[in-house]
Amino acid sequence: MGISVVLVLFFFPFVCFVQSVTCSSFSPLDVFLIDCGGSKPIQVDDSRVFEPDTRVWSLKLSPSSGIVVSGDGISSFGYSALYNSARVFEKTSVYAIKPKQIGRHWLRLHFFPVRNSKYDLRSAVFSVVANGITLHRFSFPKSGRNSPLVKEYVIEIGDSGSKNLELKFCPSNGSVAFVNGIEVVAVPNTIFPSGVVPVPLGPEVEIPKHVAFETAYRINMGGPLLTPKNDSMWRTWEPDQAYLINAASANSVAVNPNLIKYIDGISAEIAPNSVYATAQEMAEANVTDQRFNISWTFEVDEGFTYLIRLHFCDIVSTVLNSLIFNVYINRQSALPSFDISSKTMALSAAYYADFVTNVSTGSNQILVQVGPPDLRNLPSNAILNGLEIMKMSNPCDSLDGNVCAIHKNSKFPRRKLIVLAVSSASVFAVLMVVVAALFLHLHRRKKPKRCSSSWFPLPTNMGNSDSKVSICSLASTAQSHGLGRVLSFVEIREATKNFDESLVIGVGGFGKVYKGVLESGVMVAVKRGNPGSRQGLTEFRTEILMLSRLRHRHLVSLIGYCEEQNEMILVYEFMAGGPLRKHLYGSNLPSLSWKQRLEICIGAAKGLHYLHTGASDTIIHRDVKTTNILLDENFTAKVADFGLSKLGPTLDQTHVSTAVKGSFGYLDPEYFRRQQLTEKSDVYSFGVVLMEILCARPAINPALPREQVNIAEWGMHWQKRGLLERIIDPNLLGLINIDSLRKFGETAEKCLAEHGAERPTMGDVLWNLEYALQLQEASTQNDSSDNSANHIPEIPGWIPQVESISIDRFDIVSDQAASDATTTTSDVFSQIMDPKGR
Repeated sequence: MGISVVLVLFFFPFVCFVQSVTCSSFSPLDVFLIDCGGSKPIQVDDSRVFEPDTRVWSLKLSPSSGIVVSGDGISSFGYSALYNSARVFEKTSVYAIKPKQIGRHWLRLHFFPVRNSKYDLRSAVFSVVANGITLHRFSFPKSGRNSPLVKEYVIEIGDSGSKNLELKFCPSNGSVAFVNGIEVVAVPNTIFPSGVVPVPLGPEVEIPKHVAFETAYRINMGGPLLTPKNDSMWRTWEPDQAYLINAASANSVAVNPNLIKYIDGISAEIAPNSVYATAQEMAEANVTDQRFNISWTFEVDEGFTYLIRLHFCDIVSTVLNSLIFNVYINRQSALPSFDISSKTMALSAAYYADFVTNVSTGSNQILVQVGPPDLRNLPSNAILNGLEIMKMSNPCDSLDGNVCAIHKNSKFPRRKLIVLAVSSASVFAVLMVVVAALFLHLHRRKKPKRCSSSWFPLPTNMGNSDSKVSICSLASTAQSHGLGRVLSFVEIREATKNFDESLVIGVGGFGKVYKGVLESGVMVAVKRGNPGSRQGLTEFRTEILMLSRLRHRHLVSLIGYCEEQNEMILVYEFMAGGPLRKHLYGSNLPSLSWKQRLEICIGAAKGLHYLHTGASDTIIHRDVKTTNILLDENFTAKVADFGLSKLGPTLDQTHVSTAVKGSFGYLDPEYFRRQQLTEKSDVYSFGVVLMEILCARPAINPALPREQVNIAEWGMHWQKRGLLERIIDPNLLGLINIDSLRKFGETAEKCLAEHGAERPTMGDVLWNLEYALQLQEASTQNDSSDNSANHIPEIPGWIPQVESISIDRFDIVSDQAASDATTTTSDVFSQIMDPKGR
């Protein structure tokens, strides 16, 4: 079989006790601590004793069973004596360990290239396989390590029928394998879950028992290094400072570990109290309106699924339910508006949450973030106490991205040879068919090129490119990074009854918008580009990339897209209420009450606030207006149309220099002059929206006298005189509380400040709007008429234009961006004229 010898380890005739109070609560049934190549027991710093492997082997050693090498002591490491010796294998060899307990076990392997005159262990290249699962392909020459390496895994024993843990050490050609120490410790049944919630959020995912784990990271947020002597499971927790993206965003806090409480279902085996007693919180968390995230980034192997465990303990609050925050994993919401105390019902109580996420090909990072919630009536703070990231074995039973199967049996059984022969013949036949098809294809008349349907990869500079590209150059075989999906042209054609003109609910420069119903019964809005046209291609790509990474209650959802047959089609959730503008003027729809208008403003502000602060990068919408705020059947507002969106400035930048794009009447004058884009440009546009909602008239109306053409200028003229009520929607007269109107006018005035530095953040805008709503509700709590319309009444199939010329429907492109003008449309992804959908 190519295996030189099988070394069987029976039960250790001893139990390893640790003289530490942190370990007193856990006594595993299986504790195998093996000093490979040692000659006498070794006690390490945490008081555990490693026994020489020779004392527990049942077979007599032979020359081919492994060579013992030893070197000088390594006093600078905690396991100093353990790394003085090693067992070296010139051929594939196996340790077989027979445990008392069936189930998952910790497996820790210790490696250090002991200096030896015969073997240069620093150049060793070898693999380790545990019960058929390839753990790792070790290569010390590439690692450049000068310190011991400890690899930690979790392996199931007994699930596949084998009662032993078989460790196979496989040297590469011309090299050797070695190991200094082995730990095998039973894992409590409660530590690893059978099912976990995925991110992006969805139904719970089952974790099969045979799946193996590898510890990628185990982090003690805000605290020091914790060694095995501080942990009842003998784990190591490293500090988080090296992984913080911006150290200035976090502040370390700590309490006495003895104050930490464990609720039912959570014990010190999950994490020691020293982990829960420290945390990172938002820096200067008590300062009003701290709207940022604490972010950590971790490099991982692409193409694997990872179990992510987040540890929480509210050690910063003085009362329950006062610490609420958001948690994100890879820019996706994991725990929205999370309140630790609602889970623990106590302060300083330990809690943890598990998630799984896929790291697709082309990505090698996991981003973890905590930040303040959308709610404005609570202090802005967020904490994280600890984090564990564990790689899960793939379908090839491997934890090594480059190895699916290693050192298989070279002698194939007869049945396998037959199967192999049949498979080879089949492959040959298929190959011949492919060659014949290719030959015929080359002799046919060439047809127009068609691109495959596939998701675009998410580049790191997403949204910051205005260059014109072809749709085919964007195609990628990478799987979707978002929740949308690729839809076939056939599906979309059936959903829209072959693009029936009677289903058209909007027309724009990009194309028509159809109402449709997918095969699943989901009602959708289908935005179809003009067939064969490349108009708006950059915006088409940006819309997909943006909406694929964003998920929020107040952002419109992208269901899928299609790029077959030279088509550019986007499929959104159907918004029964349509654009906000149609509920303000230009239609026969019932007038919105003041409370409804405030709630719509608050919803839109929440969506924009999320864009500015909820993801790892600031996202600037760049085209905020009433046609890009859609309403559902309950008047819930959602921000739409991200075709012009841009990534905002990084931490070391104050702005993004870019071509000027937007809509007349809503464009930030400072951005227009300087071509320097910030999130305050969205704030200005939102100020125009506020005035449009209040006055129920277009942002620009050239039919009016000159001083009234621009609603921002006209509104501020009356606001500064304290007479804003003179120009409000007549339908609101006598129905607005004067204090509510005053707060609303002040908010709009601040948004419309000439200079961006003088404008508030969207978080501040949100807070002021919520306060205006509270003032209105307090004055009308006994007036039921203001709350009579909770649902949209029957909406006509088509609503005419409000004006013959809609000035703000044209994008602005600076002279410097003249080359972009060919790809910028007058209606790029923004004008859906019917309130029934987009």
